[in-house]
Amino acid sequence: MDLGLKGKKAIVCAASKGLGRACAMSLAREGVDLVITARTLSDLERTADEIRKETGANVTVVAGDISTEEGRAAALAACPAPDILVNNAGGPPHGDFRDWTREDWIKAVDQNMLAPIFLIKSVVDGMVERKFGRIVNITSASVKSPIPNLGMSNGARAGLTGFVAGLARQVARHNVVINNILPGPFLTDRLRSGAMATAKQRNVPVDEIIAERAAGSPTGRVGIPAEFGDACAFLCSANIGFIVGHNLLLDGGNFNSSIA
Repeated sequence: MDLGLKGKKAIVCAASKGLGRACAMSLAREGVDLVITARTLSDLERTADEIRKETGANVTVVAGDISTEEGRAAALAACPAPDILVNNAGGPPHGDFRDWTREDWIKAVDQNMLAPIFLIKSVVDGMVERKFGRIVNITSASVKSPIPNLGMSNGARAGLTGFVAGLARQVARHNVVINNILPGPFLTDRLRSGAMATAKQRNVPVDEIIAERAAGSPTGRVGIPAEFGDACAFLCSANIGFIVGHNLLLDGGNFNSSIA
């Protein structure tokens, strides 16, 4: 299926590893020119080389923290008029809300709510003028089914979801569509780090914890980042202008509902 994206330009945030990397790879396969961002330059350069080698795509790396004004400005300087924006950032830490300070909460909101909103603010009017834009926000399955020990993530990502629900319907008539993807358990560094903490508490191997997560899924496995990337590329397609303000849950069927 031709997604109609050849020659389009995209900014993909937190793209050096995990789900962001998978999204960048899938877009590159569709002929998209990429600006990829993350905090660690060496990881970015390694990912860029892998994407170029596999796809032949044009890839520009911009190292920086996307939750800061400086990080966002650097990404936008490299691609001031993107056709596609994939918002993504690492999640706040696990824990008990009783232990979190105001500073912890502000950092979580900056990273997982305000940073994507400010990036959208920077690019959406240009997309409206050009009559094409695709924005995908990577949030979390916790938006639909909150996770008790991820309270900061639950709150910040729910705030972003509420904001996007309103904006998406304001710009859709201009062929600018905004949607969210809600990942469940995917085999990423974040899943493994959470599993390591649980494994340490229970004094069992990390792989045993991951296997338990897999066994609890209707699919019998955790997600593969590449399939997440392909879903993102689909939501960036030139052909999906009637999919507006959706929250696409990719969790292997864990959320038990007649209506997704």
